[in-house]
Amino acid sequence: MLQNSIVMVLIILMINIVYVSFFTIRMILTLKGQRYLAAFISMFEVVIYVVGLGLVLDNLNEIQNLIAYAVGYGIGVIVGMKIEEKLALGYITVNVVTTESETNLPKQLREKGYGVTNWTAHGLEGDRLAMQILTPRKYEIKLYQLIKELDPKAFIITYEPKAIHGGFWVKAVRKGRLKDAK
Repeated sequence: MLQNSIVMVLIILMINIVYVSFFTIRMILTLKGQRYLAAFISMFEVVIYVVGLGLVLDNLNEIQNLIAYAVGYGIGVIVGMKIEEKLALGYITVNVVTTESETNLPKQLREKGYGVTNWTAHGLEGDRLAMQILTPRKYEIKLYQLIKELDPKAFIITYEPKAIHGGFWVKAVRKGRLKDAK
């Protein structure tokens, strides 16, 4: 079966897609502090890596195998990133600045279960309403949609906090109590 060059190329391609997907997920889990899950995944990752690399090294005279390895690596990066997007691990902080300083946007967001801290900010052209919102990444798109629905001209900046401590709503968020955000 492995003598057939097309089958060999497909096997190498698939092995590398799976390997790099595992690699990407393991790195993200490591960065998110999920060290035991990352270590568990790394056991499978290394076996897949050794098998795939072994197939290429055993057949170095076949350039298509090397190309399949490289293409599989690239596709694996994309697949790993797509999987990570679906997992949406961790939290994001969303900073919102709006010219609608008299709006009840913070109240509407709080009613949906988001933790909102707001204050009056002073911009080049006058007062602004500034808000800081912390939410699990799995609710990120819904939050953007809600903000844009309530204020299409809002200025939005997002970043990922490294550590979170305190706040009244952290326990509720961890228990999955955001309303209508799903």
